[in-house]
Amino acid sequence: MPPRRQKLRNGTWVIPGTGERTRRQFTLRYPHLDGPSDDDGMRPLAEGGTVKDKARNVWHNTRVAAGNLWSWLNSPKGRGTIKCSIAYLLASMGTFWQPAARFLGPMDGKHIVATISVYFHPARSAGSQIEAVAIAVVAVCYAMFIGTLSMATSVLFGSVLDMVELSYALVLIIFIGGGLGFVGWVKQKLNNPLVSVGASIASIGIITIVTKENSVHTGVFTNQKIIQSLKILLMATTISTLVNLLIWPVSARRALRKTMRSASTSLGEMLAMIASGFLSGAEEDFSSSSFTKASAAYNSNLSQMNKNARESKYEYYLLGQERIYRQDKAIVKSMETLAQSLGGLRSAANTQFELLKEICNGPPSAHSAVSPTTNVFSPVFGRSLSATLKSGSNRFGSLGAIDEAPDERSDREDDQAKDEPPTLSASNSSLLRTPPDIFELFIARLGPSMKSLVHTMAEMLKEPPFGAPGSPIYINDQFKQSLADAISLYNQARGSALEEIYKTIELGRTRSESVQADFEEVAAACGHFSFSLLSFADEMQVYLDTLDNLKHATEQNERSWKWLMFWKHIKLPSKVKEEDPEQLSLLKPVKRLRQSKLPKGIPDTMKNRRGTVGWDQAPQGEGIWDHFVRAMSRSLLKFFRFLARDDIRFGLKVGIGATLYAMFAFIPQTRPIYAHWRGEWGLLSFMIVCSMTVGASNATGLARFTGTIMGAAFVLVNWWISNGNPVALALLGWAVSFGAFYIMVDRGNAPFGRFILLSYNVSSLYAYSLTQQVDDDDDDEGGIHPIISSIAYHRVVAVSVGIIWGLIICRLIWPMSARQKFKEGLAVLYLQMGLIWKRGPLAILLRNNTAATSYMKIGEQAAMQRYATHLQTLRVAANNEYELRGPFPFEAYGRIMASTQRALDAFHAMSLVTQKHGRLSPGEKALLYYTAEERAQLCARICHVFQVLASSVMLEYPLTDVIPSVMVIRDKLLGKIFRFRKEHIHDHEHKNEEVDDGGKGPSTTTPITTPSTTNGNRNINETIDWDGGKANVPKLDEITVEEPDYALLYAYALVTGQLAKELEIIETEIENLFGRLDEDAMLLQ
Repeated sequence: MPPRRQKLRNGTWVIPGTGERTRRQFTLRYPHLDGPSDDDGMRPLAEGGTVKDKARNVWHNTRVAAGNLWSWLNSPKGRGTIKCSIAYLLASMGTFWQPAARFLGPMDGKHIVATISVYFHPARSAGSQIEAVAIAVVAVCYAMFIGTLSMATSVLFGSVLDMVELSYALVLIIFIGGGLGFVGWVKQKLNNPLVSVGASIASIGIITIVTKENSVHTGVFTNQKIIQSLKILLMATTISTLVNLLIWPVSARRALRKTMRSASTSLGEMLAMIASGFLSGAEEDFSSSSFTKASAAYNSNLSQMNKNARESKYEYYLLGQERIYRQDKAIVKSMETLAQSLGGLRSAANTQFELLKEICNGPPSAHSAVSPTTNVFSPVFGRSLSATLKSGSNRFGSLGAIDEAPDERSDREDDQAKDEPPTLSASNSSLLRTPPDIFELFIARLGPSMKSLVHTMAEMLKEPPFGAPGSPIYINDQFKQSLADAISLYNQARGSALEEIYKTIELGRTRSESVQADFEEVAAACGHFSFSLLSFADEMQVYLDTLDNLKHATEQNERSWKWLMFWKHIKLPSKVKEEDPEQLSLLKPVKRLRQSKLPKGIPDTMKNRRGTVGWDQAPQGEGIWDHFVRAMSRSLLKFFRFLARDDIRFGLKVGIGATLYAMFAFIPQTRPIYAHWRGEWGLLSFMIVCSMTVGASNATGLARFTGTIMGAAFVLVNWWISNGNPVALALLGWAVSFGAFYIMVDRGNAPFGRFILLSYNVSSLYAYSLTQQVDDDDDDEGGIHPIISSIAYHRVVAVSVGIIWGLIICRLIWPMSARQKFKEGLAVLYLQMGLIWKRGPLAILLRNNTAATSYMKIGEQAAMQRYATHLQTLRVAANNEYELRGPFPFEAYGRIMASTQRALDAFHAMSLVTQKHGRLSPGEKALLYYTAEERAQLCARICHVFQVLASSVMLEYPLTDVIPSVMVIRDKLLGKIFRFRKEHIHDHEHKNEEVDDGGKGPSTTTPITTPSTTNGNRNINETIDWDGGKANVPKLDEITVEEPDYALLYAYALVTGQLAKELEIIETEIENLFGRLDEDAMLLQ
């Protein structure tokens, strides 16, 4: 059993609220997250041995169930469900209550009031309600506009010009095909749930006016349906808005502040637990229930926080508080940045765990020393994260956990000498025989300061200053200074700890080459985590500055409605003068990805290259005809490329499908059949089912069909119970709506619950409206004595036909397979990642040495992250596609996406290193020049592997068994660094002999030379190839490198190792999917 690590000493930490420095005892653990499970749950009735015990269990279960029900009724979801059911009951009064029915007029369609209340239900915030009402108004107005134009066209060509067939054709092509096609295009383009709902409302209006009413067919212009539609909109939106604002109103601004408080607390808890896991060396801390709860709480708060931020915008803008909204949005962005830094910190901690895990699994043979003649550039040399690191002693099979010390000297700070770490002697350093010993030494030296800094920041995050909107923001003015003091203490301890570690490595020069390289990389892992923690602290300072800005904006409380001045937001294109350098944009941010339901796939640049390569390579003709053909061909190609865009194709597909379906309403022989079977509801089902991808259409169609069947069943049961009594129908309808809204609001399955109620509306409410002698051709369904079974049957058949028609159109006309789009998107993402890494994360520091910069452009990280999120949506849609070759490998691609996400985290971690590094020291610059060739090869190799994986995913081709290894080039880089040290040890020792150091240890600096200058003139300037170019390195013998200068390269090697590991996982998954080719494969047939 390995000995446990010594208990961690108490360090000096800064109390955030007062700035006082203390050494009182504290803990990073959160026991409330590991609380006991609820013992007050339901008890099995079989447990009781006697009748009395069983009766006691029944009483206990009844109390528990009643308590759970009461808690749910008082929860936001429970209240939302009740609000929705009340709004539905009030909206159904447009059919059941005679005064409301008379207000809507004698025509049928009064059930649309309840339909709109279902679509735009009041279980939302006030800001979302504002948005919903605005979208509903736009949708109905658009439907009225299309309906008016269609009637005008019918009157002009059908009645005035007596060209009935032409009028029908124009109405079908322009107003059905074009109008509904535009609705489909808008729904796909904006990709907003409320916009999709508004598209359905607009479709109902257009379909009802154009295909059902007789005005268009008879060529008569009437405004009765238009006026009724406006009244329906007014009644539905008024009911929904009043219920939203009067019954348990929900403010998006309050909800935003609440989620911001929860997110801040979760961040503090996760920060403390990650640091605690690193200090203890136990990877299981990250899989503990406490960490899982905190992580799940933050992920849930993050999505809800972004949703609340978007909805609060409408409330803030309506109240004239635009400045406060912008500051709230800035705080949300700052929290997202903190979360990204926290992900980098966890990635750095995982590096430690991977090293320890491989040491534990290492064979004893790995302990043997490497011969001095070992070729340090061979592929088997010193693999730091694999075999060569497994040279640890059996004594340290794993790291002992760091225990938090008891209350030792908790309030006594007079004896500072005892707080200082003991000095390192040569005898003590000889005990550090394995890489785990480096971790022991690092944590023993920096652990107290690290724990103190983490505790200071966690305490700040646990005290979020966000109050209710409009209330003052109370920020402790001492927080900034306390954080600065804590960072200063940490920086001092960090520098001393890293210096002592590198001293230890220098004292162990007699170790074998591979073991010495392992020591250096383990030291770099320690430095990488400490740097990541420092990056988080820097982001904390930015976060505190953002809080100050919010406090200032709240105190000023200036109101403005500048958003009403829309003309100021219209930006006309202006030509920038080339001679004015101040007008040039030096940093061009990456544009935000459009909010589409699916990634674009193959980019336009590649497609344009495919289309123009023939003309570019063809000889240029001299004649006019040749120029005309070339120009006309390119123009036509550009036009057809526009039509081939996914969004344009989708709009055309929807328009074509709607036109073909609706034409049966205009053919005299088929119109009676269309009217009898209520074809308008089939056309609406087509509009709802038709989605961008086949998989999404399949999922929507199944939910639509199942919901319709359930709604029809409820209609038959309720009508049989009530016998057509309006009071009973209203109460039974409320019960059905309560269950449907429970599915929508509480369970989160909005489409399914919505389809149940829509089916119920068009049967139950419509059937009762027939009893009131409305103007409708309803004799085929019983007239004033409705045949409820016939009504429900007709609706089910119409909906089923519309679903089938939508699936046929999505499959036959320009089918967009979610599988194909997912593969294209994943391949493009891999190509993009490879190209970005090929720039050279460290080479950018040499090219831009005047200021800190990153190898990724502004917005690229966020763009790739959003792209990966879209791919996850596509993966879910692809799982609903059914093909003869089998189901979609959902789980395998899920593991590939998980590895891809971790690779994106590695990209972000490397970006943080380069962004916050600042100016290069002379030693770092010399080291980067010295390793330029290996780094360039490593970047090219990673780009190559990404490209190979992209090709395999795109084409579904097997991989070969000679995929180039990233680790070989990485080991070569590490070997180059180690050879650099070894070749200049004699220079190091010679310099130390010439300097009288008074008995102090050897110097930790090394004069830099290169192999070409070791035995020759050292003052000549040397030209080194790097990053595809050449650079002059003058007088390298005059530059000295310190041990911390190596940290940048080792951090690069660590991140590269993480990236290589994820690439190997992706390669294995692709091999399992598509197979692997070897040299015996015969492909020519």
